[in-house]
Parts: sequence; structure tokens; C-alpha cells
Amino acid sequence: MSLSLALSPIDWLGTVAAVLTTAAFVPQAWLTFRTRDVSGISLGMYASFTCGIALWLAYGVLLDAWPIIVANAVTLVLAASILAMKLAAREPTTKKAAAAQGLQRP
Repeated sequence: MSLSLALSPIDWLGTVAAVLTTAAFVPQAWLTFRTRDVSGISLGMYASFTCGIALWLAYGVLLDAWPIIVANAVTLVLAASILAMKLAAREPTTKKAAAAQGLQRP
């Protein structure tokens, strides 16, 4: 039996949605990997996004829903890699350095 006959219309819908959302994320991830520039990325947003993707992956596994599993596994690898780059790029902020930059009240 071919793959196209095995998928229900609902599975096709999920597969197309998964492919589109994952594919939409790839160019930005590729640019970030290529330039190593994470300065415009919010750490809080990316941390919560990565956790959300991990939860979607767990949800897909519990449902045995392959479109959800594959799309979120790919996105999780990309998002976690970018999050790791963002964490590695953070400069440790000491009180003295923060005060020198005017970030801390005296």
C-alpha cells in the first residue's frame, strides 16, 4: 500500500501543517547558524519556545501522531541549538560591570 493511500484526510492536514511550519523555521535557523548572530533573539522567548516544542513532541509521542513527532523533533533540534548558541553568547554580568553600563541602580 502506498503512503498516500494510508493517510486519512486528517493525517494529510497534519502532515502539510507540520511540513509548512517546520520548513518556515529552517531559513531563520540556517541564517543564525551561518552568521552566529543571536543578538536579536530574546532569551526568554526562545527558552519558552524550545520548552513548548519539547512539550508538543511529547504530546505527539503520546498520541503516536507521526506528523507532530517528526515536525517537532526537527524543530526541537534546531531551536535547542539556537538556544544553546544564545546561552553561550551571554556575557556574565557582574554588579560592577552592570553599574558601569548604567544597568544597576547605586
